Amino acid sequence: TTRTLVAEMGARGVGHVAYLCDLTPPDIAVVLNVGSAHLGEFGSREVIAAAKGEIVEALADDGIAVLNADDPLVAAMAARTTARVLTFGASPSADLRITDLQLDPLTRPSFTLTFDGESADVSLTVSGEHSAWNAAAAALAGCAAGLPLDDVARALSSARAVSRWRMEISTTPDGIIVVNDAYNANPDSMAGALKSLAEMGRRNQGRTFAVLGEMKELGDESVAAHDQLGRLAFRLNVGQVIAVGEGARAIHMGAAHEGSWNG
Repeated sequence: TTRTLVAEMGARGVGHVAYLCDLTPPDIAVVLNVGSAHLGEFGSREVIAAAKGEIVEALADDGIAVLNADDPLVAAMAARTTARVLTFGASPSADLRITDLQLDPLTRPSFTLTFDGESADVSLTVSGEHSAWNAAAAALAGCAAGLPLDDVARALSSARAVSRWRMEISTTPDGIIVVNDAYNANPDSMAGALKSLAEMGRRNQGRTFAVLGEMKELGDESVAAHDQLGRLAFRLNVGQVIAVGEGARAIHMGAAHEGSWNG
């Protein structure tokens, strides 16, 4: 009786997505981005892109590929399929565009989506500017499946987070805002969380503290990736960085070195 199935195609190596698509052939394939999660398993972002692109290769001619126009490695996947290609993003060339992006004091995004000559406003209940791009991908997948843009926008505006510990925000009785983004972490998601923290501190005129643990599966890039996040925290003017565990030592060193370099 299933009418629509949404399946996540996870991978820890080349060929895994192709195998899963053999089990669950997609009609609409969505690729959000090519980041650095599991970089230690794949070896490079180019190999990650090769693996992720297997999902568009699995589409039949009458399928639809939904690709991020703002990510060059994702946009290039259009050449790997004979299916129809639709793109999302801020790029003027995107089929579904995000414009007028704004954040409230808890960094919940509001923006306008434009697709096929129509526009609709969205106000998300989840935090983080990066959530807007996730929402745009979901919106375009919905439109590709035949849903009206207005219905998609209303659904996104009323959607609530299901997974715990993904930009989960709570406020203590004495008014301290706590952001729990501890479900999992990679350099891109942690950078997004730090940017949200800094923005919340700026908008609420409060001190900010980042308690950061180790990111796994980064291979030879691990020390550099942790170092870069420490430096980013300093550049974002995070008030205090607390690195937890030996694996996160490079976060502390990066923040300390960036601070020293800037005097």
